[in-house]
Amino acid sequence: MEYPIGIQDFEKLRKGNYVYVDKTDLIYKMVKEGSYYFLSRPRRFGKSLLISTLEVYFRGRKEFFEGLRIMELETEWAEYPVLHLDLNTKKYENKSSLEAILNMHLEIWEAEYGDEKKDRSSEERFMYVIRNAFEKTGKQVVILVDEYDKPLLQAIGNEALQDDYRNTLKAFYGALKSMDRYIKFALLTGVTKFGKVSVFSDLNNLRDISMLKAYESICGITEEELHSVFEEDIRALGKANNMTEEETKAELKEKYDGYHFNEECVDIYNPFSILNTFANRKFDRYWFATGTPTFLVELMKSCKYDLKKLTNEYASVDSLSGLETIKKDPVSILYQSGYLTIKGYDREFGIYSLGFPNKEVEEGFVESLLPNYTGMNNSESKFEIMNFVREIRTGDTDAFMKRLQSFFADTPYELVRDLELHYQNVMFILFKLLGFYTQAEYHTSEGRIDMVVKTHDYIYVMEFKLDGTAEEAMQQIESKDYPLPFECDGRKLVKLGVNFSNEKRNVERWVVKF
Repeated sequence: MEYPIGIQDFEKLRKGNYVYVDKTDLIYKMVKEGSYYFLSRPRRFGKSLLISTLEVYFRGRKEFFEGLRIMELETEWAEYPVLHLDLNTKKYENKSSLEAILNMHLEIWEAEYGDEKKDRSSEERFMYVIRNAFEKTGKQVVILVDEYDKPLLQAIGNEALQDDYRNTLKAFYGALKSMDRYIKFALLTGVTKFGKVSVFSDLNNLRDISMLKAYESICGITEEELHSVFEEDIRALGKANNMTEEETKAELKEKYDGYHFNEECVDIYNPFSILNTFANRKFDRYWFATGTPTFLVELMKSCKYDLKKLTNEYASVDSLSGLETIKKDPVSILYQSGYLTIKGYDREFGIYSLGFPNKEVEEGFVESLLPNYTGMNNSESKFEIMNFVREIRTGDTDAFMKRLQSFFADTPYELVRDLELHYQNVMFILFKLLGFYTQAEYHTSEGRIDMVVKTHDYIYVMEFKLDGTAEEAMQQIESKDYPLPFECDGRKLVKLGVNFSNEKRNVERWVVKF
């Protein structure tokens, strides 16, 4: 079997010798239980393939479903007119960009169903096409919208342009409600959900299945599917990397599993990373490499976001399903775009706890933070982290601290609005990155940062002060017996007291004791 990397067309996938994880029983369930749906999932999670599969199904192309679960369920295989709107293929730079893509699809549909209204607004033309398709075929119409929110996401940061896109799409999608009697089925997919007060205010009959238990695995790969469909691939991957089958499964789980789309969701694996890993016989950050979270990082900085919350964030269900508060709190977009996922749920208060889904996302995201908070470029930051790790492993504390000074010296401080938070955020990034190569533990409170770093030969107990003294930091380490839990460990114990100075905007002094 071949791996359908980048293939989003169901017919092409089924015609070729490509592996397919069967989701057709869920598709049948969706079609039979309702008419109007919305589904949010991160990028590269299979939304386009789902749309394509539904298109082939509603066109009655039974031959492409041979051997799949839906063959045991469907008996009619009726053909319906399908209007497929794909907004994923264009870069939206101005108001005319959206108008052009809508016009392109409308012209295709009008060529088949009539263009008497071609000089009217896009929403009027859309309504006319829907009615004419029904009257011409005698069958209700199926409407499939892929990445409905692409223009809105690309315009975040440009309020005027986003308002233009929102008003255009609100009217366009509103045609679905006006033409209800002519519509058999509709599905809109995207990464985010712009709430009811904006795009969907005229389309309140959509059923949002993004966080429903019944449809949690309609996109992505469950552990059961991974172990059954890719059994031979797992063995081949393990053999290529000198790993046992169990070691290979554990590595796949650590790197690519862990997505949860409701409080009781089974673990969902990232399909893009899984397919690339099997195709290349190599573990790597495939999903993360397809898009850098530059906008998210800038958003977190503008919101004065405390980065330590990334490992233990909280959110209500309303905040997870909309983007209305994005300028004040980046949590909703972090969740919807796949950088954070659900880790737990407090039923009494209706609050979700969030964290990184897996190692691929955690490492990639934290690494992407470093250049944005220190002024380094990507290659420089990776080189610096390598040196940090080497210095901490060899016990070269002075070299480590001098390198830390350079981190803060290179920071464009005119862009730093809160020095204390900036110190904490940079230290969080640094020790999170060190933690990928060592054992690093940390906690922060009231401008104070305590760190413990363990390597093969050393244990470092560190205390950081802001506008105090390095001696005070050392005294706190000793008076509060911070090293006590490690005295019988056998590794060399290093105590490090550090003082940050607001005046100098850097590390002012450090004291080391063994």
